[in-house]
Amino acid sequence: MLGDIEPTFELLFEQLGLASDTASIDQFIKTHQIAADVRLVDAPFWNQGQRDFLSQQLNRDSQWALIVDGLNEQLHQDSQPE
Repeated sequence: MLGDIEPTFELLFEQLGLASDTASIDQFIKTHQIAADVRLVDAPFWNQGQRDFLSQQLNRDSQWALIVDGLNEQLHQDSQPE
């Protein structure tokens, strides 16, 4: 169960059914940047199960919400002013 383990980006990617090694995570973040006005859960590349999982985690006040928020920040990097 998710509540029994320390959340990490690698485990988050595993839960999303994505490759979870460092190089794959870095590549995903680099190639899936989203516009500033697009919410993480509304990004077009998620399937419904992934979208539901992310939404559930963001709505909970838990350590997983912090990891999902970190992913949100990284996927919005290109939309931030320099």
